[in-house]
Amino acid sequence: MRLWPLLQAAGGRAWLVGGTVRDLLRGERPRDHDIATDLRPEQVLQAVPEADGRDVRFGVCRIDTDDGPLSITTLRRDGNYRDHRHPEGVEFVTEPELDAERRDFTINALYLEPVRGELLDPCGGRADLDARRLRTIGDPARRFREDALRLLRALRFTARCGLQFEAATEQAARAAAPSLRTLSAERVFSELSAMFTGPGRERGLRLLVELGFAAVLLPEVAAMDGVTQPVEYHPEGDVLTHVAAVLGHVPEGDPVLAWSAVLHDIGKPPTWRQAEDRIRFDGHDQLSARMADAVLRRLHAGNELREAVVEICRDHIRIAALPSMRPAKAERWLRSPRFRKHLAFHRADCLGCHGDLSIHAFAERALAELGPERPPLVQGADVLALGIPPGPAVGAVLRAVNARIDEAPLPMDRAAALVLLRELVSKPASSADATGPITPAVVDRWRSGHGGDHDRPQTERPGLR
Repeated sequence: MRLWPLLQAAGGRAWLVGGTVRDLLRGERPRDHDIATDLRPEQVLQAVPEADGRDVRFGVCRIDTDDGPLSITTLRRDGNYRDHRHPEGVEFVTEPELDAERRDFTINALYLEPVRGELLDPCGGRADLDARRLRTIGDPARRFREDALRLLRALRFTARCGLQFEAATEQAARAAAPSLRTLSAERVFSELSAMFTGPGRERGLRLLVELGFAAVLLPEVAAMDGVTQPVEYHPEGDVLTHVAAVLGHVPEGDPVLAWSAVLHDIGKPPTWRQAEDRIRFDGHDQLSARMADAVLRRLHAGNELREAVVEICRDHIRIAALPSMRPAKAERWLRSPRFRKHLAFHRADCLGCHGDLSIHAFAERALAELGPERPPLVQGADVLALGIPPGPAVGAVLRAVNARIDEAPLPMDRAAALVLLRELVSKPASSADATGPITPAVVDRWRSGHGGDHDRPQTERPGLR
């Protein structure tokens, strides 16, 4: 690594530190790249001019490398924590043993001198790693009180590395759960996303509930614990057991599918009912979508991820009707930009319960048999030509007419589709079919140019399970 000669030329010593060393000892490629040095921050910036010094007051300089972002941190002691995040001040030191005292867990207080291969282990982290044990450095209650994010980091390390909590650390973590409310939404979303997309994510979700963290951060998820399901469709057990299994089956590193797994059944607890034939969750897919939208807004998730997750939650049962859909309707969905995500989620959903992948196989065959995409029968220019003003109303009209085309008993040509379009646009609001894809209120908004994505036509959906 070219940084080593630069730091040594400046008169300093340097070590790989923390998760970098932990992953190397576990035989994994490090996901984080961190260096500790006895050089002061200004010396680091002088030796490595391209480094970012925005956090220099904490002794941290950052640099982009071919292996990803890398932090170079001056050995330090931290002052008191008043905001549950940052120390009031830092004291720069020259010995790794002193720097280790401020770190969170013993497995993260490992220092490796890469040239000579010497490992410094002042807190017994190597033994804890070998014993698969997670233990804080010093008093665990104090460590969690300093920064509540350490609670979620503890959970992620435990799940990812297959560790068990040391007894005092677990007791302190449970007691500190209410302090998770002090964390910003962005920090919570980032840390949970890292856990839900990494190794051990199924166990991580269960621990999130068992330790009481979900009750604080994701009460909608905690509510799924113990909610019974019909055994003929869900032999695996309750709703939380199913959701955790689905999370374990989605591909690693995919936040859209991970959050879809976690949230796709949060509508089941409020809709649970014991019917004459079996347990039912009427409308839980639509409710789960609305609840997922609220959860992800609360966590300040990005719009693109939120919209994709909401769509998957809303349609995760609809995919069962794919073999019986009219060809035009099925083809439109198969060609939609997110269908591959829907299909990947459906596979995980099935593997998390009954294991029947026949619908998945049907969809794969249908995708493979798709020919070249044909031009749409009706386009935006056709809508504009009928006097609909530019804007969201054009999209709303196109969705409505395409829904009618998809449901037509016989295939349509362009001439028939244009006739249908003119009928929909000219149809008086008072006589609009309120049960179809177009409603009186939607027609009024089209005419005034204020229609939007929230005016999506309703689509049929199969019986709920």
